[in-house]
Amino acid sequence: MAADRPASEERPPRRRRWAAAGGGGSGLRRSPIIDVVQFAVLGGALVWLSLRGAETLGYHWQWYRVPRYLYRIIDGEVVWGPLVRGLFLTVELTAWSLVLAIAIGFAVALLRLSDSVVSRMVARAYLEIIRNTPLLVQLYLFFYLLAPIFGIDRFWTGVLALAFFEGAFGSEIFRAGILSVGRDQWEASASLGLGRIHTWRFIVVPQALRLILPPLTSLVVNLIKHSAIVSAIAIADLTTAGRNVIAETYLSFEIWFTVAAMYLVMTITLSLLVSVLERRLKRPY
Repeated sequence: MAADRPASEERPPRRRRWAAAGGGGSGLRRSPIIDVVQFAVLGGALVWLSLRGAETLGYHWQWYRVPRYLYRIIDGEVVWGPLVRGLFLTVELTAWSLVLAIAIGFAVALLRLSDSVVSRMVARAYLEIIRNTPLLVQLYLFFYLLAPIFGIDRFWTGVLALAFFEGAFGSEIFRAGILSVGRDQWEASASLGLGRIHTWRFIVVPQALRLILPPLTSLVVNLIKHSAIVSAIAIADLTTAGRNVIAETYLSFEIWFTVAAMYLVMTITLSLLVSVLERRLKRPY
C-alpha cells in the first residue's frame, strides 16, 4: 500500500521530475543554442516576408548601392557617408538627452519625496503634463514657442524636449529605487554619524542602483528610439539622413532596413553593456 511505501521510493514532486528530465534550471530550455535557433528562425521568417512582399510589388533590390551612403574610401582615407554621420549625431543627441533626463528625473524624484507640499505639487504637475501629452506635441511647443524666446538652436531644442519627456519616466524609476532602501538603513547611517550627503553616497545610492539599472536601461533604449522624432524639426539625425537618401535614390526598402539595423545595433550593444554592468553590481562587496 502507499502508506507502507518507504520514503526513498516515493515519487518525486512534479517540479523535481520535470527539472530532472531537463525541463528547468540548467536543462535544455535554458540552452543558448535554443535561443540562437529561435532568433535565427524569427529573423529568417522576417526576411522571407520582406522578400516576398517586395517580390509581390515587383521591387528590384539594389543593395550594392547602399555601402556608398555608409562610407567611401577616397585617396586612401575613409569618408563617412550621410547615414553614418546621422548615426553620430543620433548618439550625441541621445547622450546629452540622457544626462539631462537623469538630472531632471532625479530632481523630480527628490521633489516628490520632499516634505514640502509645494514641491510635491510642482513635481506632480510636471509628471501629469509630460506623461499625458504626445512627445511630438511637446517637441513642437519647444521648437515654436520656447526656442525663439530663449534663442535655442534646433539640436538643443531636440535635446531638451527628449530630456524633459524621458525625465518624467525616469523620476518614477529613481523614486522607486530610493523607496526600496529601508528606513533602518537611514537610521543605521545616522547612528554611525554619517551626514546626509555621505548617507546618499555610501548607503542609499549603491543599494538603489541595483534596482534602478534594469528599468533605466529600458528608458535609454526608448530614448534612442524616440530620438528619431527630432527629424520633424529637420535635425540631421539618422532618420533624417535616411529620408534624405531615399528622396535622392528611391531605395526605400534598402535604406529603411539599413537604418533599422543601425538602431538595432545601438540598442543591442547598450543592452549587452548594461547586462555586464548589472552582473558586476550583483557581486558582493
